[in-house]
Amino acid sequence: MKSTRRGFLRCGILNAAPALIGLTAKADRRIEGQFVNEAFALGHRLRDRAPFRTPDRMERKQIAIVGGGMAGLSAAWRLDKRGFHDFVILEMESSAGGNSRWGENEITAYPWAAHYVPVPDARETLVRELFEELGVLKDGQWDERALCFEPQERLYIHGRWQEGIEPEADATAKDRDDYRRFQTRMAEFRGSGELTIPMERGAKTNSVLAKLDSMSFEDWLRENQFTSPYLDWYANYACRDDYGALARDTSAWAGLHYFASRAAEEKGPLTWPEGNGWIARRLIEKVRPYLRTGSPVYAIVPEKTRVRVRTEAVEYLADRVVFAAPTFLAHYVIEGAPPAAGFVYSPWLTANLTLDRLPAEHDIEAAWDNVIFDSPALGYVSATHMSLRTFIDRTVWTFYWSLAEGSPEENRTKLLDRDWGWWREAILNDLSRAHPDIRQCVARMDVMRMGHAMARPVPGFLKSETRRQFASDKGPIYYANSDLSGFSIFEEAQYHGVTAADRALRDVGKA
Repeated sequence: MKSTRRGFLRCGILNAAPALIGLTAKADRRIEGQFVNEAFALGHRLRDRAPFRTPDRMERKQIAIVGGGMAGLSAAWRLDKRGFHDFVILEMESSAGGNSRWGENEITAYPWAAHYVPVPDARETLVRELFEELGVLKDGQWDERALCFEPQERLYIHGRWQEGIEPEADATAKDRDDYRRFQTRMAEFRGSGELTIPMERGAKTNSVLAKLDSMSFEDWLRENQFTSPYLDWYANYACRDDYGALARDTSAWAGLHYFASRAAEEKGPLTWPEGNGWIARRLIEKVRPYLRTGSPVYAIVPEKTRVRVRTEAVEYLADRVVFAAPTFLAHYVIEGAPPAAGFVYSPWLTANLTLDRLPAEHDIEAAWDNVIFDSPALGYVSATHMSLRTFIDRTVWTFYWSLAEGSPEENRTKLLDRDWGWWREAILNDLSRAHPDIRQCVARMDVMRMGHAMARPVPGFLKSETRRQFASDKGPIYYANSDLSGFSIFEEAQYHGVTAADRALRDVGKA
């Protein structure tokens, strides 16, 4: 969901810690749907080192990019812009985009995961370079059609909707004092220049950051005597939102980075009906001649003067490899690669609900980002919110659920063991608290399960030796996934993809 970092002097409601929603079969209209974009079976084949078919032909490429998510597409974008064309992008799935994939039906395009980019400030030169190229930024001005329309956010609390997702009701003087002190601390961290996007621009050896990385965000809040239950709820929502984790499982460095890494005043965010799929689609158009989808890489073998990259159809002989797939896969694919110790990944579930009529609303106007306070999920965004149509009677909602309670391993099992009908009921029961007539509105619900959806910045990760090794500039294989930062956002994926591409270009003498 949207990572709002505005101040929140307005405060709210006592934190509840809800378990999964109880399920009750409903004798309502039939809702069609299925699981989509299922890739875990292939991932499990790699994990189990199952046999793959031997390729029957060979191709020579100077650079091979493994993975067609945002990191891989950004690496390809960089190579192509530098006038280098002797490369290939190998994507496991039938479509590229990774966590920025999108879908489309007769109503609208819609995201499958990432759905916005905060407006980048002047220091975020790579993102701004891309957006200038795509026409989103021109002569220093942002395209108004890409800036999120109002109203942007709302929160369902106390049985009604309120504008904004920072809870406002029943705040005490102590709550407000905690928020003011928290804002002051965030301004201090923001001014220090230590918490940046991309994160590698910030200080890397600062002793304060080392301490923050060694403790949880929850412990930092307690150490600094932030005891407001309202602030506690918001901190946990932020961590679930960006990291798929609770504050107790997130490093203090990452928790503070969420709130203090961007300018205090933000317009935007930048978004489109298909979310970040809009960016992915245009990058794919630019690099399509190099892209090979449906090409899972099952073995990468470094040799003295080259690297063998094997798919079932083709074995590629490359001088350098940009490994833009999740880093934990390296141990299963790359000969000699160590386990990605300390890399933790959060399981997620997203669903796209096709509504053939809108629910009845009694409080305030529907927003782009809609959050239910006492929910284990993160709420939904409306794909038609950015439409220029004057009347909308049908829409698609993208519903987000990070499985943060319990261990990632347990939640991955839960994610795969429960069938589509179970998740359909869980989602509808959650939404029905804010929309009692939701079951009469939904015609279809497609669900996507991601066992390793995004990196989780656990305490100790930033300074870990394992992360340092994988982020090294020593080839012939360069790692490029956003998980090297410990969290998954577009800016980090782009940075690591471009950095790996530059290193590969340097090595092949084309920099």
